[in-house]
Amino acid sequence: MVHDPAFDVLLPFLQQHNGKTLWVADENSLSTVDAIVPYTELAIVSNRFDIVAAAKKSGHVAEFSDFDFSLHADGSVQRIVYRISKEKPVAHHVLNEAYRLLTIGGELLIAGLKNDGAKTYIDKCRHIFGNGNIKKSGQAYLGSFCKTTNALCAVRLDDQDYPKLRIVHTPGLDFYSKPGLFGWDRVDQGSAFLLDALPDLLVKLGVQPQSLLDIGCGYGYLTLMTRHLPLLQRVATDNNAAALLAMRRNADHYGINLEIVADDAGQSLSGFFDLVLCNPPFHQGFYIAGDLTEKFLRSARRLLSSQGVALFVVNTFIGIEKKAAPHFSSVNVLANNGSFKLVLLRR
Repeated sequence: MVHDPAFDVLLPFLQQHNGKTLWVADENSLSTVDAIVPYTELAIVSNRFDIVAAAKKSGHVAEFSDFDFSLHADGSVQRIVYRISKEKPVAHHVLNEAYRLLTIGGELLIAGLKNDGAKTYIDKCRHIFGNGNIKKSGQAYLGSFCKTTNALCAVRLDDQDYPKLRIVHTPGLDFYSKPGLFGWDRVDQGSAFLLDALPDLLVKLGVQPQSLLDIGCGYGYLTLMTRHLPLLQRVATDNNAAALLAMRRNADHYGINLEIVADDAGQSLSGFFDLVLCNPPFHQGFYIAGDLTEKFLRSARRLLSSQGVALFVVNTFIGIEKKAAPHFSSVNVLANNGSFKLVLLRR
């Protein structure tokens, strides 16, 4: 797991038992949950299923949502601790809500690295709170701010109306999505590359799948574009709360009978599927995480039916063939367009 210097400067504040504390844990926080001993006044909110699962396993009170703070009353929190998110709309949404949630005298603590835009976010928080301190520790910047009045905040950061799903029109598909999701307002070219090859491949292989699994579904492009297949079962899974909300809205919009599961790379799923589709991420937060593809491959191998096929599309620089070899008897690169490669896997 990648070490995050920005979390090091936040760690002491999470270890202090100093009133009701809300830890807003984005995807950069996975490696840090075990570093905090649970205590009664600490609650965790995360948009990542794996973080919430790890937190609960460690004994924390943890909530899985798309950073939906609507159940938390105004002025109900003494301290908020937040490692700045990668996506600007997410960060702006959290910082806007932080001001509302804090009680008089309550404290917001944020941290990030220079390349994360930490200094810019700290300056923005100074405008929101009317005060603030900054401290540099190695590569990390720590900002601390105090809420001094119950007056409505005069400054609101542009979060692009983050909580709202909105419809996106593309030449091949209309779909619901939202800022904060990777490629939220466009068709991913890797996924399009996979889908272009899929019809001919199924004919060539003589495969008539009865079940489909979309691992890491995002807003659901792969599932939506295979809605014409006469399948008896469809399952889509993702680790991100926003992705699951968008996938559900899109499935309902197109009348697709679909089971949607919150899960980390399909690790808790059971059953077997004739067709597994996957466009795995290779980033976790601000960092490239090589073990992500490995997790997706292990799940695909375990869940693939004996006669089934798995199709992975990845950036050309990802060495998926070597990673897949221990898990599959057949690993074939079907196509490579210079940006993406399509890999066929069979048990």
